This record gives sequence, C-alpha cells and structure tokens, in this order.
Amino acid sequence: MTAQIRSPIRLGADIGGTFTDIALEARGAMYSTKVLTNYTAPEQAILDGMDVVLRQAGLGYGDLDILIHGTTLATNALIERRGARVAFVTTEGFRDVIEMRTESRFDQYDLNLVLPTPLVPREDRFPVRGRIGAQGQELAGLDEAALEALAGRIATGGYGAVAIGFIHSYMNPAHERRAREIIAAKCDLPVSISSEVSPQMREFERFNTVCANAYVRPQMADYLGRLQSRLQEKGAGCPVFMIHSGGGLISVETAAEFPVRLVESGPAGGAIFAADVAQRFGLDRVVSYDMGGTTAKICLIEDFAPKTARSFEVARTARFAKGSGMPISIPVIEMIEIGAGGGSIAWVDAMGRIQTGPESAASEPGPACYQRGGKRPAITDADLVLGKIDPENFAGGAIRLSTAKAETAVTRDVGSKLNLAPLPAAFGICEVVDENMANAARVHAVENGKNISDNIMVAFGGAAPLHAARLCEKLGIHQCLIPPGAGVGSAIGFLKAPFGYEALASKIIRLSAFDPAEVNAALAGLKATAKGFVRAGTDGAIQSQTTAFMRYVGQGWEIPVPLPDRDFGPGDAEALERDFQAAYARFFGRAIDGLQDLEIEIVTFSVKAQDIRPAPERQTLTRGRVHVAGQFSRPVFDPAKGDLLATAIIPRETLRPGDRVQGPAVVVERETSTVVTSPFDVVMQDDGSLLLIRKEMVE
Repeated sequence: MTAQIRSPIRLGADIGGTFTDIALEARGAMYSTKVLTNYTAPEQAILDGMDVVLRQAGLGYGDLDILIHGTTLATNALIERRGARVAFVTTEGFRDVIEMRTESRFDQYDLNLVLPTPLVPREDRFPVRGRIGAQGQELAGLDEAALEALAGRIATGGYGAVAIGFIHSYMNPAHERRAREIIAAKCDLPVSISSEVSPQMREFERFNTVCANAYVRPQMADYLGRLQSRLQEKGAGCPVFMIHSGGGLISVETAAEFPVRLVESGPAGGAIFAADVAQRFGLDRVVSYDMGGTTAKICLIEDFAPKTARSFEVARTARFAKGSGMPISIPVIEMIEIGAGGGSIAWVDAMGRIQTGPESAASEPGPACYQRGGKRPAITDADLVLGKIDPENFAGGAIRLSTAKAETAVTRDVGSKLNLAPLPAAFGICEVVDENMANAARVHAVENGKNISDNIMVAFGGAAPLHAARLCEKLGIHQCLIPPGAGVGSAIGFLKAPFGYEALASKIIRLSAFDPAEVNAALAGLKATAKGFVRAGTDGAIQSQTTAFMRYVGQGWEIPVPLPDRDFGPGDAEALERDFQAAYARFFGRAIDGLQDLEIEIVTFSVKAQDIRPAPERQTLTRGRVHVAGQFSRPVFDPAKGDLLATAIIPRETLRPGDRVQGPAVVVERETSTVVTSPFDVVMQDDGSLLLIRKEMVE
C-alpha cells in the first residue's frame, strides 16, 4: 500500500503598522487571524496569532514545516529614526555625499525645500585616504594606519554599527573588504560594506543604502534572534524564512546581515498575492490595491508579474514627489505607497480643508472607536459612523467598537470646524482618503505609461474592501476582485512567494568594446551568488532571468533589456544593440536615429534566480447566474445617493458560486467587510473570490 504524501504545513506572518496578520495553510485548508501589533515586543503578536490559527487547525507548533515572515519594522525604524548610531567610513573628499545628495531637486523653485536629514550626522562620518578609479584600478593605496586609529575611536565612541562606503567600490571592493577586516579586529560591531549591500554605481544612493543597512541591522538582528528563540521555546523546529522587498524568500541569517532588503517586505507579499490571483483568472492587466491599518499600496501587475525596480524611496517629505525621500538602492517590487490606512488620522488644515494621514493611530492607541485611549478621528472611525462596519463583529468580535466615541472624535476634530454633522463629516473624511488613493493610482499608472482604467482591480488588506468600490468609481474601473482571505492578503502572499534572490553589479561596458569573456565571467559570478541564496531554501529546480541595464552614452539613466540565458559570443554585440533599440522604442516611442556615432553602453547587470513553482489552477470569471437577496440589513451611507440607505448585510460564507447580489450591500467576514456601492453588484466566483462588477455589465 502506497503511503500518502503529506502536504507541508506552512505559516505566513505579516507585521503591519496596526495589525499583525497570520495565515496557516494545512491539509488543503486556510486558517487566518488578525491581532493588534505589539510595538514593544513584535514577536509576541506573532505568537498570539499563531496560537489562534494552530488551535483552529488542531495543530501544535511542532507540526509546522516552514514559517515565512515579513515585517515593516525596518521601514518604521528608518521613518521614525529609531535605529543604531552609525559610524560611516568613506573615501576622503566624499564625507558629505549623503548630505549634498544630487543636483536634482523635486521642486526647483521652492526656497524652503525640506529634505530628509541624513541617517548619519556629519560628526559620525569619517573620511580615510585611498582611492579606487572608475575602471576599478587602485589610484592611491588605503591608509591602513589611519584606519587602525579610527577603529579605536569607533570602538570607544558608543556606536552600534559601522557602514563602509568607498568611491567606485562596485568596480573593485578590495579597499572596503580590507577596511572591514581592520575595523572588525578592534570593534565588536556589525560592519556593512556598500559593495555587498548595493554594488551599483551612483555614490549617493549606494552610500545611503549601506548607511540604512547599518542603521537597522542591530535592531533587526536582535528582533529575529528573539523570534527564533521564542519559537523554539514553543516547540517549533521549522526553518524561518523572510520575504524580501523583491518578492522572494531568504534565510533569517541573510536577512539579519542585509536587513535593508526587508524594507518593503510586507507590501511585496501583497503584490505576490495579487499576481497569483491575476494568474489564476488569466488577467494580464491588474492593479493591486492593498489598504491596511497604516498605509495603502498600489502596484501594477502585467503578465501575472508585479513591476520591479532597482531602487525606491522611504520617508518622503512631499507626497508623490520623487527625490523628496531617502533613496534605497536594492531590488524592489515597484509600487506607490501613501499614508492612507484605517488608522490614518483625519484633521482640518489652516485653509479649512479635510486632510488625512500620514500620521496614524496605529495599534497604540488606535482609532477612537477602539476604546484604547485614542481621541483623534481615524479612517476607521469615519467608516464606522457611515455604517460600513458592524461595531459588534469587528475582527470577528475580538475588538468591540464604540460608535459614540467615533462620532465624538469626528465631530470634535472635523465636524465642528466645518459646521458639519457627524455623517457628512465622516463622508468628507472618506472622500478625501479615497481621492488621495485615486490620485496615487493615476500618478503611478501615468509614470509607467499606462491607463489605470484598463485594469481590473484586486483589493485586499483589512481596509481595502471597505473602499474598493468607491475607488473603482473614481478611477473608471469596472471590475474588482476581492479574493478569499483578503483581510490577510499579504500573509497569504508570503505562502505563495518563491525562494528567490536578485544579484546586481554595475560594470560599464560599451558595445563597441564588447568582450564576451568579460561579460560571461561577470554573469557567472552573479548567477552563482543569486542561486546560492536560493539554494539555501530549496532543493528544487531553479530558473534564472538575466537583464542588462543599458543607455546611450551620455544619458543619465538606463533602461532594462532582457538577455538570453546563455554564454555570449563575438557576434552578440550587434544583437544586444538591436534589443536595446527595440526596448528603447517601447519605452519612449522611438529609438534615437540619425546619429551614427552615438554609442550604447551596458551599465548594470542583474541576475534574478528563483525556484520553479507550479501554476495555480485556472479559473474563469462569472458574472452571476442567481440573484440573491440579503437576510439582514442596516443603514449604510451610499455616496451615489448621498444618504443612508437600507443595505443588505450578507455573510460571505452563505454565498455560493454564481450568486449575484445587487448593490448597495455589505458582504461581511471575520477579517474585513466588502462594501458594494449602488453602481455595483457583487458575484461569488467558483474559487470563493468576490467580483464587484458594474451593473451595466450583464451577460
């Protein structure tokens, strides 16, 4: 008799700014819960949530086969400046690079421009002699005697970490590696070097990234160590992996050494979740909308894959303004993120305009309706006043909400200042936050040369289904999917993430001087690095994808050009030129013609490796066959009518595939509620997803 093969029992844990989401996949079923994030001991919230889902599944900690974790702790440490004191060692003459930034200014005519303060103040930045040239040659030897003396100062200076960033170290890391040896011999501190953290050209971005890595490294290493210890105490012997900003999984050891790679780990899980939904339904143009308790994230997904980038910004001082934040130069899933979550604070500015965020009530003290000490109105308070949320069944009844406290907060901070009753004041708050999200989505689409209304939306996160229909109205989107488990979508996305890693290296090569042996050697090193990280988590087959970032010589920025996964030969320079010209035409409408002496160069190589995952079972969208009426109702504010309407309240578990409910309606479940405004109907899909669909779209 053949033994039955047991599917692995896997758990995803996502620490957000307000809630910690847990998703457990066991025996073909999914179990999930949300608990308030514990800022003092984040690992405790994970354990509390694990207790809930393991009890639901009838399992113990020892039954787990793998735990996949993502967190916003690194992001919050950078934004809130709660990191270590860092000593930054750099090349003589480049001490002030991270403060001078670049010549680009996001607002050229603002004389009072406010930019983020550097992570490392000037007195903690130490220049040393030694110079590597732009081609990687040593122009001046490293002053090792000065480094010996500096190491002694750092050891007694009260520092928590060291960052090393030398000019052109991406071409030749020898000086950085030697400096690390000298400093590590005298200092018992974590040392980060830019040639390992971000081996890419552009010194400002590279220096800022290595400083950010050092800044959060002690805190993240301490947290990850506590988490592993607590799990072992509970009897969990399974490996723990982290999801990184590029959407793949890495070991805890790698995450502790390169924590800057975790800065967008939670949102990355959400994008993977949406991409899986897109692949399941065969949707090649999707916009994912992830709204939690603190932020909202919007990402374009084409051909079942999120768009990616090599850098992004945190802690922007101006909304939507590129260049107003701290650049982090790592592979990342490209998305736009704004301070618009359920806990975002609403207020009235000096001009009498309602504003929301970026400040958040988070989990401590939370919105006023949580009855945990919060006094200022948040988006959740406004949603409660508008009837979107059942105060008795929020988070499955784990948190009892107070409508009276919500109305008091909305009236005091918004209504009284604008002479509005609680209901219109709450509607104004929600309209502002919905319009902010719509603007963010439009900006993100336009920056990528896309029309946002051409996409189907996939909405998830605890707050997104409450606002998705209204957002679709504003964006002209006609269909929106709310997948099963939407309230904990990022945590479920962790379970679908591949073991993956992207290795990058800058190496400037003109096509006129293309050397196949040099290129093959560079790519072989990157492939070995990327596959080495992936192999730490899986024994399965690994696939790789190679990209060259290229430009016309003299241009400031480059574009990605996919490369074949093979060794290059003498005739490949002409093929690369054709591929670049075609990619350039796709990006900008046409290639640059008529300049025969205009050369093309490769700036950076990228190799992305990941294990091969089976494709999900294909589903077909249905627009509904059976019209169903709700068994219960309550008054819910409907934007199209501008008033409270008797609205059907339908438990999600009572809907069967093909059931269609006319809006207005609210479909309720444990982790969230889906608000169906009057222009929409909602249809239950065969896989348990909800499809919001415009009423005029009938079979």
